[in-house]
Amino acid sequence: MENTGQARTVKKYKKGNITAAFGTDLFIQGFTSIPNLLLKLYKHMGISDTEMILVIQLLRLRTEEKKFLPSLKELCMVMPKNEEQITNDLESLLQKEMLRITDYYDDESDLVIKGYDFEPLFEKLSEIWACVRVRENERIRKMLEKEHGTAVNLYSIFENEFGRPLSPMEVEQINLWSTKLSSNMVLEALRKAVMMGKHNFKYIDSILLEWEKNNLRNPGDVEEYDKRFKNRHSNVKQGGRGKDNKKSMIQSLYMS
Repeated sequence: MENTGQARTVKKYKKGNITAAFGTDLFIQGFTSIPNLLLKLYKHMGISDTEMILVIQLLRLRTEEKKFLPSLKELCMVMPKNEEQITNDLESLLQKEMLRITDYYDDESDLVIKGYDFEPLFEKLSEIWACVRVRENERIRKMLEKEHGTAVNLYSIFENEFGRPLSPMEVEQINLWSTKLSSNMVLEALRKAVMMGKHNFKYIDSILLEWEKNNLRNPGDVEEYDKRFKNRHSNVKQGGRGKDNKKSMIQSLYMS
């Protein structure tokens, strides 16, 4: 019998190869990327479990099917809930300002269309993340203060000078400095950095590294070291001026 329709290949899988077929389809269908921070912190944002599943499906429909404002019917097909429950969750997300409806320009249709905007969701996520980090920094600082009593006041002094909370890495850096040099030396390095307008840990570290190499153990040693450095620098300048004066005298003799 002649087949006048469009030719189509129907692949037959051997017995037991259904797993391979599933694996192939799994990759062909693609993936929806959900930030781990969102999955970790959504309850801190006041999002319920069912609302989170709805957010994931909205993200999937946007990225995979290019549906900016899916209908309730389309959402019911991928959600284990009825239209009323989905409507309630959508209204809740909008009221909590996790989502908003925005105008988008569609390249394919050359039209302006309505769609769910996820920017408020990630703005809220960033706020919650910042709060969690502050609490984490405080916990780390208290732990380090308990272990290293000599550095207790350094953290608050640095925060006052920098005008912001310290990061965990910065707290660790101060702790490392305190194990090599005294707290007074760390504070002296901070003072010098502030006077130079260098509010950064790299500059302070370079100062402390120089003092450590020159075996300076207290602010008095630093003061003497600075005096010797200034004297050497002054002598070099005066020596240079003397050479310039001799050179000028010789030139004047030949030019007269």
